[in-house]
Amino acid sequence: MITINQLHKTFGRQEVLKGIDLYFSAGEGLALIGPNGSGKTTLIKCLLGLNTVQPGLIQFNGEDIYQQSAYRKNIGYMPQISRFPEQMRVKELFALMKSIRAEESTYDLELFEAFEIEALYQKKMGLLSGGMRQKVSAALAFLFHPDVLILDEPTAGLDPVSNEILKEKLRKTIHNENKLVLITSHVLNDLDDIASRLVYLMEGRVLFDKQLTELQAETSENRLNAMIATFLRKQTSHG
Repeated sequence: MITINQLHKTFGRQEVLKGIDLYFSAGEGLALIGPNGSGKTTLIKCLLGLNTVQPGLIQFNGEDIYQQSAYRKNIGYMPQISRFPEQMRVKELFALMKSIRAEESTYDLELFEAFEIEALYQKKMGLLSGGMRQKVSAALAFLFHPDVLILDEPTAGLDPVSNEILKEKLRKTIHNENKLVLITSHVLNDLDDIASRLVYLMEGRVLFDKQLTELQAETSENRLNAMIATFLRKQTSHG
């Protein structure tokens, strides 16, 4: 579905991505993690066409994404911080998005209804709490039935009930609908029931890329947090 070959990205003199090679396929729950500054957000922005690729290649369903934007219709994106016009009402935001995607006639309203977004319709985006913004952002990400979901710290600011609603939606999206879900998160416990594969970035490179079952077998741990800590300790001791 998504192929990344020798992806590099430099900002000024700082090389943020240093030759990334990855392949993501449908039906995967993929956790993209690593410390701050490891290149996670930069990689996501490259996938979304928000950063130019220099050099390297990103293909979506076999087609180079460079200088074309049609592939983005297949992606639902939930940013870590949603930047919507402060004076725009929630109702106006959804109307705008639907007008931009006028070719779509059916919508995925499961999160829209579960998060009771209609009750927020008359509120201005600038007056919403962080958690409310996250709910709006999540409902928008799923709205157009995308084949790929990219979520950057999606549970930040969500209350426990909303957190579980979102996680259940993600599980169904992966297992029942055979879609690709790519998540970055510092709250690793949130990824335990969602991720089947882990890509760990360190200083702009892929430190390891493993199925969770493989990581479990190597570390004898069950929780993602413990798996990663044990694996990294082994790497350091062997180094």
